Amino acid sequence: MGYELRVERPAPFAFAELADVLGRAGFEFRGSQEAGEILARHGDAVHAIAFWNGTLSGAPGSDWQVAQLARVSALLGASLVGEDGESYVIRDGMVEQLNGPASYEFGRLEEILAAGPAVWSA
Repeated sequence: MGYELRVERPAPFAFAELADVLGRAGFEFRGSQEAGEILARHGDAVHAIAFWNGTLSGAPGSDWQVAQLARVSALLGASLVGEDGESYVIRDGMVEQLNGPASYEFGRLEEILAAGPAVWSA
């Protein structure tokens, strides 16, 4: 797995809450209550964006996956945090990475989602 982002909040996630909130938002789940994948659809295909094993985390390979993880975090009232302590948010329709006083804009949420899961090049 590459660089990991994790969805965090003060209260632990209950699987029933996770399934309910994400299902209503159009996300899909494959697996069991103990472990599985959160999937998002683009066109006719579904793509894994996060993994569930009592906690929720993902290893994005595209801006689309970061945007989907930021959406999941917002829906759950949680924070999306990277391995180096940076956070990812949706603010005024923009997907942003925040690290102390510095910020980086990935772009407009709706444009990123429409563009789909184009993988970052090395």
